[in-house]
Amino acid sequence: MSAILLVPPSAEPWPVAEAKAFLRVEHDDDDAVIAALIAAARGHVEALSRRALLVQRWRFVLDAWPPGGRFDPRMGPLRSVIAARVFDAAGNARGIDVATFVVDAAATIIASPCWTLPRPGRVAAGIELDVELGYGALAADVPDALRHAIRMLVAHWYENRGLAAIGGNVAMLPAGVGALVAPYRMLSL
Repeated sequence: MSAILLVPPSAEPWPVAEAKAFLRVEHDDDDAVIAALIAAARGHVEALSRRALLVQRWRFVLDAWPPGGRFDPRMGPLRSVIAARVFDAAGNARGIDVATFVVDAAATIIASPCWTLPRPGRVAAGIELDVELGYGALAADVPDALRHAIRMLVAHWYENRGLAAIGGNVAMLPAGVGALVAPYRMLSL
């Protein structure tokens, strides 16, 4: 299975103005740097937790339907299935009614009765599911612990502007970021 980001979030979970106040930056010279750090920190927290913080669309490409018709994308939180396609041997796509799928957000599962799902005609990448993920469209929808992990990363990266060597070891993450993200982390086997 591969996952492709189709539509990134339209905003970030922390506005630049709030970040500047938190960082005690009173000038506008570093606004672009701070915005880039916020986006990078969001991406880092999303990668650590395997959760989309703000609403975004992803495409999952499968070779075959999972047994029993239950697909676990190992990313969350799931919101809805936007589109589904199966490809025949010639590479032609055939749409599947999204009403066929049930999104179990609590279990992070997309399910459909396996007898209703058409089989793909090609061996590899025969199925595409376009899915909407995320806690919500607003920064306030993101859990506070994950927003604080972003604050910590932005502050650390802004102050250090690179990796900081501490006693010969390189400190890549500030202490506490892992602990803030851990309760939200989705395991991927």
